[in-house]
Amino acid sequence: MSTTQTFTVTGMTCGHCVASVTEEVQEIAGVENVAVDLPTGAVTITSAAPLDASAVQAAVEEAGYQLA
Repeated sequence: MSTTQTFTVTGMTCGHCVASVTEEVQEIAGVENVAVDLPTGAVTITSAAPLDASAVQAAVEEAGYQLA
């Protein structure tokens, strides 16, 4: 059964930002889907099991952004 978690990312301003965050988060083991809402900064992640927030934070920071 899949799990859905939503995180808020700060600093995204354009479609390229969204693509960068999506690409990095998709590399986390178990991630099935990533949906990013640019206006709100919401990043909704569907995964096979709950993700460790530190793994998400590391991926977001690798893309050059921060979790709120």
